[in-house]
Amino acid sequence: MSDRDPVVVAITGASGAPYAVRLLDALVRAEQRVWLMISSHGWRLLQMESGVGSIAELQERAGGRAWDDFVTLYDSEDRGAAPASGSARTRGMIVCPCSMGTLAAVAAGTSRSLVERAADVTLKERRALILVVRETPLSAIHLENMLRLTRAGAVVLPAAPGFYNSPRGIPDLVDFVVARVLDHIGVEHSLGRRWGAEPHGEG
Repeated sequence: MSDRDPVVVAITGASGAPYAVRLLDALVRAEQRVWLMISSHGWRLLQMESGVGSIAELQERAGGRAWDDFVTLYDSEDRGAAPASGSARTRGMIVCPCSMGTLAAVAAGTSRSLVERAADVTLKERRALILVVRETPLSAIHLENMLRLTRAGAVVLPAAPGFYNSPRGIPDLVDFVVARVLDHIGVEHSLGRRWGAEPHGEG
C-alpha cells in the first residue's frame, strides 16, 4: 500500500471520544487522507464527552480548513460505500474508540454495518486493523474476541495511557494513546517524547 492511500477511521459507541477527535486532528495535520465513518452511538459519545454534535463542530476541532482536503465522510450504514470493497486501496483501518459490540461483530464476521464490513475487508486483505478498545473490567467473552482478532491479524490497542512521561493533564494522556495508534498505522508524528529520547528531542 502507498503512503498516500487513505486510512479508514471509524468512531463507535465506546467511551473515549477525545481519542477519536485527537486522532483525526493528528491525521489531518499529517496530511493523511481519511475515510471516516461514525456510528449513531459514536455520535452520542462525541457529544457527551467532547461537546461535538455535528460535522462542522468536528471539523473545527480536527483540522479546521484542511479538513475538506483530507477527510471523506461515509454513512456508517452504507455497506455499498468504497471502504466495503477490498478493491479500494487503503492504508488500513482504525476503530477508535472500539466498542465491545463492534469488537464482537468483527470477531464473528457478521458485517451488519459499513464499520464492521470495512473492518472485515481490512482483515481479509491483510491490512493493518487497529482496534482501540475501551472497556473495564473485561469479561471472558471480551478477551476471547480480542484473542480471536489478534490471531486474525488485528492489533488490539487498549486506550490505556502510560504515566512514565509525567503527563501534565488529560491532553497528554490522550496524546499517549493516539501516538501509539499512529505508530501502528505508520504515520509520522511528534506527539510526546519517546522512551529513551532526550528530554527536548521530540515535542
